Amino acid sequence: MTEAGGSIEVRSTRMRRVLRAPRARVYALLLDPTALPRWKVPDGMSLDVHEWEPREGGRIRVSLTYQDASGAGKSTPHTDTYHGQFVHLVPNELIVERDEFETDDPAFRGAMTITFALTDAKDGTELVATHDGVPVGVRLADNELGWRMALDKLEALLQPLPTL
Repeated sequence: MTEAGGSIEVRSTRMRRVLRAPRARVYALLLDPTALPRWKVPDGMSLDVHEWEPREGGRIRVSLTYQDASGAGKSTPHTDTYHGQFVHLVPNELIVERDEFETDDPAFRGAMTITFALTDAKDGTELVATHDGVPVGVRLADNELGWRMALDKLEALLQPLPTL
């Protein structure tokens, strides 16, 4: 894609998972603010929910903090804080949020769009997670790894409890 004679780099991460749970359960967990610290975080970080209004136009504000003091944050020395809003919600099918890091560093600025699309699959729900507009300061390989870790945790949360 080009604009005014120059090229525009589209920086995206796309992940696909089949989760062994019905769409309604996956959708509810994706929007549950009490569940976010247990899944929507890469290994080695913790998550604090400041605002989470799961409705179209609802506000989002979340901080991810490195547990190891050597982790470099985008907002403060060890924390990545982002804010945004829910753009589009279709129950049990689609979640679209637009977020932006709170930072003074231009390499990490810009709107990011995160989309979760849910469809029926043979063994449960197919989830396609797309992260568009990844800032140039974020290595795509690191972004993909972080999302893979988060989706592993989501998948584990959806596992049925063992019976005794």
